[in-house]
Amino acid sequence: MTPRRSLKSLLPLACLALPCAAWAAAPQAASATIKVNQLGFLPGAAKFAVVPDGKAASFTVVQAGTDTVVKTGTLAPGKAAPEAGDKVRLADFTGLATPGRYQVRVAGLPDSPPFDIGPAVFQPVNAAAIKAFYFNRNSTALDEKHAGAYARAAGHPDTRVLVHASAASPARPAGTVISSPKGWYDAGDYNKYIVNSGITTYTLLAAFEDFPELFKGQDLNIPESGNALPDLLDEALWNLEWMLTMQDPADGGVYHKLTNLKFDGMVMPDQAREPRYVVQKTTAAALNFAAVMATASRVFAPYEQHVPGLSAKMLAAAKAAWQWARANPGVYYQQPKDVATGEYGDKDVSDEFGWAAAELFITTKDPAYYGAMKAPALKATVPSWAQVDGLAWMSLARHRKTLGSAVDQALVANRIDTLSASLARGWKASAYGITMQPADYVWGSSAVALNQAMVLAHGYRLTGKREYLDAAQAGLDYALGRNALGTSFVTGFGTKLPLHPHHRPSEADGIAAPVPGWLVGGPQPGQQDKNDCPVAYLSALPAKSWLDHGCSYASNEVAINWNAPLVYVTAAIQALTPGGASTQH
Repeated sequence: MTPRRSLKSLLPLACLALPCAAWAAAPQAASATIKVNQLGFLPGAAKFAVVPDGKAASFTVVQAGTDTVVKTGTLAPGKAAPEAGDKVRLADFTGLATPGRYQVRVAGLPDSPPFDIGPAVFQPVNAAAIKAFYFNRNSTALDEKHAGAYARAAGHPDTRVLVHASAASPARPAGTVISSPKGWYDAGDYNKYIVNSGITTYTLLAAFEDFPELFKGQDLNIPESGNALPDLLDEALWNLEWMLTMQDPADGGVYHKLTNLKFDGMVMPDQAREPRYVVQKTTAAALNFAAVMATASRVFAPYEQHVPGLSAKMLAAAKAAWQWARANPGVYYQQPKDVATGEYGDKDVSDEFGWAAAELFITTKDPAYYGAMKAPALKATVPSWAQVDGLAWMSLARHRKTLGSAVDQALVANRIDTLSASLARGWKASAYGITMQPADYVWGSSAVALNQAMVLAHGYRLTGKREYLDAAQAGLDYALGRNALGTSFVTGFGTKLPLHPHHRPSEADGIAAPVPGWLVGGPQPGQQDKNDCPVAYLSALPAKSWLDHGCSYASNEVAINWNAPLVYVTAAIQALTPGGASTQH
């Protein structure tokens, strides 16, 4: 997998909260602890903990903080996990469905972190994961009423953005000033990228299409709360409105990114004042844009009274971008010499063509788009910003009952079921009982686990195979603590959790706790930032190569495309698992 950005040179960073020496000298003895989802489980969910292999053969589950035993069980046989350098056993307490707060206990080990069982256990993290996008809004101040302690001044108005030489056209020569406000800061930096916005915004819209009842009553306390749109769609619209400004009205092409020439320092948004540019039109940007606008057009169509003309505007924009991409099928991003920010470069856009065609077909029902998808040749893979073919198949599966005879229904089912079955096989074979395999510990590994879970949720909805739902649950368990580090990778949620994400507002705002609701990248052995960090990684093993420090853009950055599957999967597990609350309030 290609890293999501070119490597950065960082300003020197002070160690946060703990002195550098103390932090480096206090490695967590993760191998000697019980790992479990630190939030909890719905009553009808599969429930597992990971226990270090040892002399104990059994486990108990106790009411948290007491000796009151509510369940006993036998540990599974030990199994080696080379990616983590340990041998572990699984504790299965699926049968425990009574709401309460519990811990897993094994003789000779500390009790597990506490966790809850209840019908709405994932509603808070789902809301926080969506609100993280609000906290990363560009071009606006965050007021205390909606942001609380994380209120901040506006930065990067983006109302006077320069056309870079790489993006120049007859109608907009280099130096032309355009207005391109709104959108979300992409990650820990302050730039905006169409390619990464594509999969991000789509995933949020997909969550709404699949589980609308979870979101229609949700109040996120954002400025738009209480209007006619569900808050999730209000938040998505903030970014969609920016994306629309990135299309050249003269030809339908789409600029690849809006960015400084180099990364801002570790400052608050209002302290970052470098000139901003739109950079190069690319085929990948046009196709991501077309796919997302086609999706958004159908999602917002029922809200015509509240946003008149928006659905039609989005569909027209999608068609124009599609036509530009068809006329310019091989315009790949090439980083200009004077630009040093993230690239999101991709020289194989066959998957983007397939995805955009699928979304346009679903929205318009024009069979010519389905033909352009070239379905028999299009693979289905776990989605990432650079590989989006799986999104096409998930959308076709979602809408399969309305698409008529133009679609090969058996092929749609086969693509989703085959990919889900492959992930489920890995889940069954894993020592940790997760879908993550050694090769999956790449840049943004936490999001890999959640994108795998998103695929499995689609597989479960399509086939009803319970093992797919249980494997999807395991992906969420991984992100929330059932991993080799025994760490929840979501800020603000869990017992052991990231305190120092690579996220400029969280580092520069003077507040000890980071902005909540962000999924950090997670362990991966590349350690591309080790020369920029004042402390060392504690392990080079793929499943443990993680550094909770603001310097670590390779393992501890946040990113919008990583948070989007956290939104989707927490909604899916809440909606699909027996015993889950059906609506959020």
